Amino acid sequence: MAYAQPFPLAQPLQKVAAPTFGPDLAVRLICPECRDPNPNIVEEFSSGDLVCGTCGLVLGDRIVDTRSEWRTFANDEGDDPSRVGAASDPLMDGMEQLDTNISFKDGGSGLAKELQRANHRAKGASAERNLLEAFRQISHWCETFSLPKTISDIAKQLYKRSDEEKLLRGKPLDAVIAACIFIACRQAHVPRTFREICNLTHVSKKTLGQCYKALEQAFNLTPGASQDTRHAHTPNATTGAEDLLVRYCNHLDLPVNVQPICADIIIKARELGIADGRSPVSIAGGAIYFTCCLLDKPKTVRQISEVAGVSEGTIKLVYRLYYAERVRLVKEEWIKDGKARLDRLPVESGSK
Repeated sequence: MAYAQPFPLAQPLQKVAAPTFGPDLAVRLICPECRDPNPNIVEEFSSGDLVCGTCGLVLGDRIVDTRSEWRTFANDEGDDPSRVGAASDPLMDGMEQLDTNISFKDGGSGLAKELQRANHRAKGASAERNLLEAFRQISHWCETFSLPKTISDIAKQLYKRSDEEKLLRGKPLDAVIAACIFIACRQAHVPRTFREICNLTHVSKKTLGQCYKALEQAFNLTPGASQDTRHAHTPNATTGAEDLLVRYCNHLDLPVNVQPICADIIIKARELGIADGRSPVSIAGGAIYFTCCLLDKPKTVRQISEVAGVSEGTIKLVYRLYYAERVRLVKEEWIKDGKARLDRLPVESGSK
């Protein structure tokens, strides 16, 4: 071996062999009958043959069609870019790929009823049909509530997991779906209250709360896991009160400068322990009324009550708590800039 000695002897130089050239791999297909150097070879995908366009000799068979996978079903001539089906959904596990509907028209022979019965048995077990129906209902409710597709996907995934684990056996389907949508809104940080979900799905608050608590315990979906610690740890506290201001101020058609000032007032009140224990919806309604009076943007208690979905008395109660601590809640810079004036705040909590 070369490493057997410390200093191996130098080996004589070897002559470099001349490069060899291999055959030309650019094979040209020529018809053996025509012998034309410029052959007219046609690929007939309908029959899978490779045919000479001059003499018609079949040069090959079983040709693979490498074109796009769609077909043209249009009555007019031209390309039809319609696909053969929709994109597969990973949550469906292929259950939505094939679906056949049997017509009721059979000319009075009675075959349509038999075909429908056979098709119904071939569609699979009832669990798969229930899953498909639940997914359709989740998509419909999310579109009705103007929720993004992300929330719909999270709700579907949560429903499928709960269905596989049999967590809510015996509960109404509407209540289970409503709880999944509520949790999906929390996970995606899209503020929705219990009242809004109940009004959307027509599910009672008690039933929705039972399904919500069951899913929360099963999947460890504690409020602190998906929300900030500033939020109240109650089922109604889907998010902080300041997170509800954007929608409420938009529905009330308030100027853009009202929402940030109102959010600062809510945060300051939370630090001071004002209105602790109240629901975020009540705090948001009372804070909006307090801010509107402070900035001279008149909105009645009734208008705020209709948007927030709480009673006028609740809004007045929160306003009284804020009014008692108005000196500590209102920043001095707002008063110096002329944005806010404490004398605009009515002593009574009635509507202006």
